Amino acid sequence: MTRRRPALILAICCMSLLLVSLDTTAVNVALPTLREEFDASVSGLQWTIDGYAVVLASFLILSGSTGDRVGRRRTFRTGLVVFTLASVLCSLAPGLGWLIAARVLQAVGGSMLNPVAMSIITNTFTEPRERARAIGVWGGVVGISMAAGPLVGGLLVESVGWRSIFWINVPVGLLALALTARFVPESRAPHPRRPDPVGQGLVIVFLGGLTFAIIEAPDEGLGSPLILVPLAAALSALAAFVPYELRRREPLIDPRFFRSAPFTGATLIAVSAFAALAGFLFLNTLYLQEVRGYSPLEAGLWMLPMAAMTMVCAPLSGRLVGSYGPRPPLLVAGPLMAATGVLFAAFTAETSNAGLLVSYILFGIGFGLVNAPITNTAVSGMPVAQAGVAAAVASTSRQTGNALGVAVIGAVLASGLGGGSFTDAARPAWWIVTGCGLTVLATGALTTGRWARTTAARTAALLGSADARPATPAKVP
Repeated sequence: MTRRRPALILAICCMSLLLVSLDTTAVNVALPTLREEFDASVSGLQWTIDGYAVVLASFLILSGSTGDRVGRRRTFRTGLVVFTLASVLCSLAPGLGWLIAARVLQAVGGSMLNPVAMSIITNTFTEPRERARAIGVWGGVVGISMAAGPLVGGLLVESVGWRSIFWINVPVGLLALALTARFVPESRAPHPRRPDPVGQGLVIVFLGGLTFAIIEAPDEGLGSPLILVPLAAALSALAAFVPYELRRREPLIDPRFFRSAPFTGATLIAVSAFAALAGFLFLNTLYLQEVRGYSPLEAGLWMLPMAAMTMVCAPLSGRLVGSYGPRPPLLVAGPLMAATGVLFAAFTAETSNAGLLVSYILFGIGFGLVNAPITNTAVSGMPVAQAGVAAAVASTSRQTGNALGVAVIGAVLASGLGGGSFTDAARPAWWIVTGCGLTVLATGALTTGRWARTTAARTAALLGSADARPATPAKVP
């Protein structure tokens, strides 16, 4: 392999991440336009985001293990084909239901991209320092997509129309597909895990049933059979998942992982942080366009300070984690995210330009600092042999938080819109964002200390690690 080829492989993998991440943030800006064109309800807009997020969260671990078993390049190429085709279908959707269905197909393809791309990167960059640099570049792409998503989405919606958001995926997807076939070598895990269809099905029932019940509850009522049945199915799936997985030799997710305080903390932090982000984007997108009357491009420009702070602070957080561990970034990120929620909920920050700008900057810094510690904390709480699975669970937790954030905060907003202004209806939702920030703070403080490291070592020994030592990621230079 020449010196340039690893860098090219990294670029190809980053293209897939840009596809998946940019699509999510850009679609948020288009929500008010979709509401007007399709006469959509708040729940319909929620499903436009959550139909994608729930399926993505459900299949990430399965896709990662499939790539290990049948070939990472083969799985990656399949994901690119499915994602690109689904993007075409999204752009042609004649109604909101068709758009949501195409978004679900998009998520199936997207689930084959990010976890498999990370496996390709770790297989390509074998020297620890080079691997750390590659993962740092990978993480920086998330910040770029956050910064570019609202602006690109707003520009496209205003100048060409919302369908163009999905058109841009097609040439990028085709280019990535051609480059993958030419430059990315095939690889497989020497001892891939066996499929776990029952465990996978229980995950889908839990996430899908819970999300459906939350989103539809404001319209149907909590006592409606349409709500009680999927909620009961979700709780039953969760209750069955743990004992079933404990009996399997190679479970989808080993419940014993959660005996490690750092791993459990990383999971909870990921869900809380990304729920806050999803709610933040959902509320502000609707407020800026439907209350203030801004165009999609103007709304994207207003959210640019938040995205820019995320892009600046994400690599800084990686360096802090590499030098001092995950604790300092988490102890700063949690209060900043919580402060943003308080400014909106208690001080109506959205009623003044200065308050809005300060809130966006605070949230951008907080979210930028929180992302790098999630993977680090999850992996540092696992034995070396289980580090890849731990990273996959962390990614799943991010998407789960994204889905639940839109579902819960959207449901709270929908419940309040009938009897008051948008600002009044959104106030309880902003208190939820505050709670998410405080959860990040408390969990980060609790699960990154000496006691937490002891539980990680104990879990490593329990899971049969050869050296009974938890994995420690390379420092990011």
